[in-house]
Amino acid sequence: MAGLENRTVIVTGAGSGLGRAYALLCAENGSNVVVNDMGSRDDGRAADLVVEEIEKAGGRAVADYSDISRLSTGNVLVDLALSTFGSIDAVINNAGILRDHTLVNLTDAEWDAVIAVHLTGHFNLSRAVAQHWRDASKRGETVNASLVHTSSTVGLAGAVGQANYAAAKGGIATFSLCCAQELSRYGVRSNCIVPAARTALTADQPGIADLMAAPTDPDAFDEWDPSNVAPIVAYLSSADCTINGRTFHVRGGTVTEMIPWQKSTVLAKQGRWTLNELAASLR
Repeated sequence: MAGLENRTVIVTGAGSGLGRAYALLCAENGSNVVVNDMGSRDDGRAADLVVEEIEKAGGRAVADYSDISRLSTGNVLVDLALSTFGSIDAVINNAGILRDHTLVNLTDAEWDAVIAVHLTGHFNLSRAVAQHWRDASKRGETVNASLVHTSSTVGLAGAVGQANYAAAKGGIATFSLCCAQELSRYGVRSNCIVPAARTALTADQPGIADLMAAPTDPDAFDEWDPSNVAPIVAYLSSADCTINGRTFHVRGGTVTEMIPWQKSTVLAKQGRWTLNELAASLR
C-alpha cells in the first residue's frame, strides 16, 4: 500500500499475536517498524524474532524491550524511532496483560498492573509522540500522523472477573476520542480498535481458548487469526487515511463501527421531580 511506504510505525506488544501481525503487515507494505515487547515469550527474544522475520523479508525494523508502563518509555521509543529511521508517523498502542479476579478478590497489585500497562501505557507513548508532532507542526512542517489505540468488548460492555481490565479498556476508548479532538489541529488522527482474535491473553481464559481454536481444516477460514485485524490497523496508520475519532470492532472478515455512549430513554417534566414521581416513572 502506497500510504504505508517509508512511514515509521511504533508497535507496542509486537512480539506475538496482534502486535506481531500489525508489525509484519506494515513492514510488508514499506513501513519502518519499531517492535516493542518486554520479551516474556520465546526466551526473552520475542521482539528480536519479529525484527528478524521482517528483515528476512526485506523490510526494516528495530527491537525494543522497554516496559510501556514506565513513564520514561514513551520518550525512549520516540528517541529510538528518530535515531534509527529519522521520523515517526504512526503509533499502534497494543501491549496488554490480564490479571483476572472478581472485584472482592482483586488485589491492589492486580489493579495497578493492568491499569499501568493498558491505560498508563497508552498515555505514556501517546503523550510523548504527540509532543513531537505538535512541535513539528509549530515549526511549519506538514504532519500526517496516526494514533491507533486498543480497547476491548470488555471495556465497552463489562465482564465478570475483569473490573481492572474493563476499566482500563473503557478508559482507552474515551482517551482515543480526546486525542482525536485535541490533536487534529497538528495533523494527527486518533482511532481505536476492538479486536476479536486469538492471542496469548485469550489462550489462558477457560472456554475462550477452545472457542477460538484454529480450524482443523487447513483450507477453512480462521476467523480468530490475529492477521484478520491487521488490515484496518495498517490502513488507520497510513498516510492515505482520513478517518478520525472512530472505534472499530473487528472479528474475522467483519468490521463494525462502535458508537460511543448515546442518550436513550428520556424522562422530562417542567420543573423539579419529586422523589415519588421519579421513582414511579423510572419503574
